[in-house]
Amino acid sequence: MCSTLPRSEHRRVKLGPMTESRQPTSVDAFAEQYYAKTLKLSPEEATYLGMPGRETEYGDYSPAGKQQKAELDAATLRELDELVPVDHTDEVTLHAMRERLTLFRALDETGREDLNNIATAAHGARQILDLMPQSTDEDFANIAGRLKNLPGALAGYWESLSAARRSGNVSAVRQVQAAAGQFASYAAEGGALEQLVTVAQAAGVSESVVDDVRRGVSGACQAYLDLSLKLTEHLLPHAPAVDAVGTDYYRLVSQSFTGTALDLEETYQWGLEELRRLVAAQEALAEKIVPGASVTAAKEKLNVDPARTLHGTEELQRWMQRLSDQAITDLKDTHFDIPSPIDLLECRIAPTTDGGVYYTGPSEDFTRPGRMWWSVPPEDTEFTTWAETTTVYHEGVPGHHLQIATAVLIKDRLNSWRRNGCFTSGYAEGWALYAEDLMAELGYLEDPGDRMGMLDMQRMRAARVVFDIGVHCGFRAPAEWGSQVWNPVNGRAFLQEHLPISEAQLEFELTRYLGWPGQAPSYKVGQRVFQQIRANRERASHQAGENFDLRAFHTELLHLGALGLDTLRWAMQK
Repeated sequence: MCSTLPRSEHRRVKLGPMTESRQPTSVDAFAEQYYAKTLKLSPEEATYLGMPGRETEYGDYSPAGKQQKAELDAATLRELDELVPVDHTDEVTLHAMRERLTLFRALDETGREDLNNIATAAHGARQILDLMPQSTDEDFANIAGRLKNLPGALAGYWESLSAARRSGNVSAVRQVQAAAGQFASYAAEGGALEQLVTVAQAAGVSESVVDDVRRGVSGACQAYLDLSLKLTEHLLPHAPAVDAVGTDYYRLVSQSFTGTALDLEETYQWGLEELRRLVAAQEALAEKIVPGASVTAAKEKLNVDPARTLHGTEELQRWMQRLSDQAITDLKDTHFDIPSPIDLLECRIAPTTDGGVYYTGPSEDFTRPGRMWWSVPPEDTEFTTWAETTTVYHEGVPGHHLQIATAVLIKDRLNSWRRNGCFTSGYAEGWALYAEDLMAELGYLEDPGDRMGMLDMQRMRAARVVFDIGVHCGFRAPAEWGSQVWNPVNGRAFLQEHLPISEAQLEFELTRYLGWPGQAPSYKVGQRVFQQIRANRERASHQAGENFDLRAFHTELLHLGALGLDTLRWAMQK
């Protein structure tokens, strides 16, 4: 990104190829050193990036491990003031590091160790196994080694949960019960851990390595069962019944996901307005699908359309891959820069059955490509393309894949912390929602069913803004929902109205929002910021008598890395 140009010219410049390099600076070196130290504390992150050398290790999840990270962040924050930026890229790096590290320190001072049903250290300890290579004897020897170390990692996590309990910080009953159930399920017969033995056997590795994996799985299963029991026997009696975390803590965790301190009242009201807009758009579209029909009736018609139905996970996987491949072909060199090797995206069915779709980025050398995973509950055997087309664009291209794989690719332009370590959900998920809306703008969702699916997903994200902020901050529901303070009961009914998911999925999502405060609103909050930035750039171009270059705009955004939203706005205004 030609960051030494005056900003007035910078808006007009056409960016060069992604191989164009930038001379590293002292700020880059500082950020690299900090990131290397964080990876030393978190070998799992190194595995995620495909960096060899510590494949069998876990980080220290105990209070001692947390203290190490807190001391590193504090020392790094003190040293930032001594650094002198030489270009705009350096300025953005320093701005981002100050925001992130200041926030990390504030969160650490709360003394909390939150439990939920989706994103804890114990969840991550199992999930990282999915991203490890699974082909050779060496691959499975590494998996066996990490499995052997998993019980120690979970023991450290229990120490942190116990320390938080002693300081009076325990997650709500609902979260303790949900996590205990999930961790027990990991150890179930045929569960995600046991599947590793089956995969090793299918890969044809030596029997001795299979035996090592089997022993590792046995120990890991027992560790998850032990953790589940401890949660139930020792943590649950101390867990509060109230789910809401309160405004002060919510503001902090919300910033951790967005990189901005939200005006919670304003964002809540905006969420209500956005939700009403999307409902009205769906009602107008339903009229086109079935004249005189409600949104529900229109969706029922789409659901029984054989041309929109996929049977089984194999057909789902093939459909995902075809749609993803076509998006790459169409968008490449038109609205986006998509050079090799990021023009490859693998679509897979996940080994878990929790539900949901997610993306994992490529390794640093791209030997492991970016992947879109679909976690399919065993009872789900049919899938409707109208409801899922927008999800493929969200998780793949131009969504998460372009965003994350581009950051991995441009190692000659950004330091490693900017590319991989400065992650915020507001940027990542905000971009993915922007990508959905963009595909509609470009004509890829002209089919009424596919467009209804996109509006369904956007409506869901808007409803989450309302409920998540409302329930945790004690706001009152609008008149049509009784004007009472939000709670799990009226909230469940509200979500049931606006989320196009099954009862089982609804229960999971309700628990998720109650236990992972601030994360769900980050999607729409981030999308709003991306749309505001683009509108500002388009307006500036028109005022200057220039044509707005959408492809160059996208490239500039994606070359910034996954910044917090305050830093993103600041970087794009300079």
